[in-house]
Amino acid sequence: MTNAYIRGTGSYAPKNIVKNAFFEKVGSSDKWIYENLGIKERRISTGETTSDLAYQAGKAAIKDAGLTPTDIDLIVLATATADRLAPSCACFVQEKLKATNAVAFDISAVCSGALFAISTAVQYIKSGMYKNVLVIGADTFSTITDWSRRDAVFFGDGAGAIVISETTEDKGFIDFILHTDGSGKDHFTVPAGGSEKPATNTTIENGEHYFQMNGPAVYQTAIDVVPKCINKILTKNERTIDEVKCLLPHQPSIKILKEVAKRVDLPFDKVKTNMDRYANTSGGTIPIILDETLKNDKFEKGDLLLFAAVGAGWTWGTALYKW
Repeated sequence: MTNAYIRGTGSYAPKNIVKNAFFEKVGSSDKWIYENLGIKERRISTGETTSDLAYQAGKAAIKDAGLTPTDIDLIVLATATADRLAPSCACFVQEKLKATNAVAFDISAVCSGALFAISTAVQYIKSGMYKNVLVIGADTFSTITDWSRRDAVFFGDGAGAIVISETTEDKGFIDFILHTDGSGKDHFTVPAGGSEKPATNTTIENGEHYFQMNGPAVYQTAIDVVPKCINKILTKNERTIDEVKCLLPHQPSIKILKEVAKRVDLPFDKVKTNMDRYANTSGGTIPIILDETLKNDKFEKGDLLLFAAVGAGWTWGTALYKW
């Protein structure tokens, strides 16, 4: 049977580094940010768009996979900060890559976006419709951040990419479990700029084009739904947490990840993190941490990798992968 496996990865982040000391002027501190969020610094774009970051990550992933841009059949781009409301950011990336044979579209699930995009790519491959799919997660949250507020500390800009290809070998993605609960839509949102509240002088003056977040609600939701979803996918596939080689999660905060690991009885040294250097890169997070992990760690045939994410909406999910 045809399955889908990770053929290549790549990542990219702007060169501009903003350290925690920058946020002292908005009432935060390096000590508080690092202890509560696990962040020391983040990358912030100084003019590069989301499609610029996505292009660089995608180019690296295609090269890593031993392919050329014209080998790509489909580009699925997860982002909450597209270059424009229309057309899709994926169209920009397809043109920049010169991936002339690729269909391209965006997925919007914010911090869960990359996981949703990966699951979409896998279905296209398993159905036989496409052979090589480029999944990219990319965001420039700096463009929707009010830098005068304390919550400006959370996010950074970055992109990660994965080439997913067909295989008949005993490896690849085993299963996905995805969820959405629209009742959480107001706990992390950008209120204005869409059809509900188009841009006006008033929305701009009120800062409604910046993200707004209910931090306690994000924390409580994440530590509840993610462990349940992890246990569900393991039980469904008759696996145990002890069989998991590592967890490749979205990077919301160090406190959330420690609590999730505790609730599923996973030693924290099996949890891959990079928020100390990148902060929360939203859609870019999972493919970035995957790229870094694959370039620094050695996996053996049969190793079980676990993916997990939670994002605005609410959206959340998990995936199992066999090396």
